[in-house]
Amino acid sequence: MPRTKTVVPGRKRRRKVMTAVKGNRGGRRKLYQTARETLMRSLQFAYRDRRAKKRDFRRLWIVRINAAARLHGLSYSTFIRGLKVAQIDIDRKILADLAVRDEQAFARLAEVAKQAQAAA
Repeated sequence: MPRTKTVVPGRKRRRKVMTAVKGNRGGRRKLYQTARETLMRSLQFAYRDRRAKKRDFRRLWIVRINAAARLHGLSYSTFIRGLKVAQIDIDRKILADLAVRDEQAFARLAEVAKQAQAAA
């Protein structure tokens, strides 16, 4: 029985890499070895930044909530503490959205937080 060569699977493997790096410039998209290195690096960045994205958005939400809370005479920490005492469970993503889009609803939450903080 003749020996099988890796022409078809190898070509498939190389084509997969070359199509993945299509948007790059120069040898990064034309030369296989450079393209493979570029692809490995980009996959590492993608893995890392999927995690960093979650951190960055949480920081942004906290900044927005803090800015809106200070307009109502509260700091971020006292606002969050007041909501916890009042047993209002709203995550920071929704709070930040309310702070930006619906100021009246956020103002009501701030009042509830102030009253709960004063009662505690």
